[in-house]
Amino acid sequence: MDNINLIFGIVGMVLLLLAFALNLLKKVTEHSKSYILLNIFGAGISSYYAYTLNALPFIILEVVWASFAIYKLIVVSKQARS
Repeated sequence: MDNINLIFGIVGMVLLLLAFALNLLKKVTEHSKSYILLNIFGAGISSYYAYTLNALPFIILEVVWASFAIYKLIVVSKQARS
């Protein structure tokens, strides 16, 4: 089970770093759905990993990160429909 949890942690971290790097390299903007989805899935998976470690500060960080990313996705989706 520890190996699977570690894989979750690595996948979550890779998704978050990928979003960050793509944004820095100007391949995506912070308003693009791909950037936002990478953040949602990365933070969501990292939240689970933090939970398995019982790391409360990391849990809070990742849940808040995912929540803001979900909020941003809703805002961007509504703007696209307008």
